[in-house]
Amino acid sequence: MTDCKPCKVCNFTRQKSYGVVVPSLDELKVKGCEFLGFSPSEPVTVVLEDDGTIVEDQAYFLCLPLNTKFMLLHEKEAWSPLRRMDGGTAWMARDSVMLETDSVDASSAEPPWVDLAQQLKQDLASIILMSEAELQDLVDAPCPELAFALGFQEKKAVDLQETLQRVLDRREEERQSKELLQLYLKAVEKEDGQQEEPSQPSQGEAGDMDVPDGIEEDSASGFMSRTLMVLKGKSSPETRLSTEDLQLVVSRGLETMEQVLGWDTTRTSALLQACEAELTRRIQLVQALQSIRSNTELDSSQQSSEKNAEEQGVETPAQGSD
Repeated sequence: MTDCKPCKVCNFTRQKSYGVVVPSLDELKVKGCEFLGFSPSEPVTVVLEDDGTIVEDQAYFLCLPLNTKFMLLHEKEAWSPLRRMDGGTAWMARDSVMLETDSVDASSAEPPWVDLAQQLKQDLASIILMSEAELQDLVDAPCPELAFALGFQEKKAVDLQETLQRVLDRREEERQSKELLQLYLKAVEKEDGQQEEPSQPSQGEAGDMDVPDGIEEDSASGFMSRTLMVLKGKSSPETRLSTEDLQLVVSRGLETMEQVLGWDTTRTSALLQACEAELTRRIQLVQALQSIRSNTELDSSQQSSEKNAEEQGVETPAQGSD
C-alpha cells in the first residue's frame, strides 16, 4: 500500500466524481470504471480533468501530484473545459451529448474576426500590422456583431468596414500596377536585346521586324502597344495612363479614337470625356502645387525681409545712443 496514491475520477459530464486509491494507471481504469458504472469490456481513455491531457504512460502517472483529478472517456466522448458546459443539463442523457470530436471542436470555435476585434478594442493601431486576409475577415464580419465586439455604434462600424474595403481595393490596384510595370520592364529588356544583335535582317526578314513587339509604337494608330492594351482591357484606364498618353488620346479626337479602338461612338465618347477630366485634374493639381510652392517662397522671403528690417531697426537706436 505504500506505493498507492489517492486520485479522483469523474465522467465526461463531471456529474459523477469519486475518490480512489490505486497503485497504477491500469488499476485506475479498473476502479474508475467500477465506480462510474462503466462496462469493464469497454475501452476507456484517461485524461487530466483540468486540461484534457491524455495520460497513457505509467511513469507520468506516478509523477502527478496526489489527489489529481482524472476524467474517463468512452470512445465517442471528448474532453471539454468546464466553462463550456451547458449549465448542468448534459447529465439528463449521456447518449444525447456523445458527439464526435470534430463536431465538438467545430461548435466551440469562434469566427476569426472575433479575436481581431478584441485586438482592435485594446489597441486600434494594431490594425496596421494585420494581413490582408485578416482585414478581409473584419470586412466580412456581421456589422451589428462587430460593433458590439468593438464597443462602437453600428454607424461607426460600417465606416470602419468601408474604410478597410477601400484599403484592400487600393492594395489590389497597387499590385496590378506593379505587375504591369514588371511586364513593361521585361518587354523593354527584350527590345534592348534585339537592338543589340549585330546581324542585320535581310529583305525577307524585314517584314518580321516591323511587327510590334509588345511595347513598340503601333504604326497604324501611333500609340504605344501598352497604351492600347490599357485603353482596351482595363477598367478606368484614364487613371492608369501617363499624362503624355492622356494628352495624346484627347488630341486625337472622337473619330480617330473610334477607328483606333474599334468602338462605337457612345463608348469612345465616354472614354474621351474621362481622359479629359483626368488630364484636367492632373493639370489643376500641378498648378495648385506650384501655387503653394510660390506662396511658400514668397512668405519665406517676406519673413526674411521683415526680420532683417527688425534687426536693422534695433541696431539703429543702439548706435544713436552712443
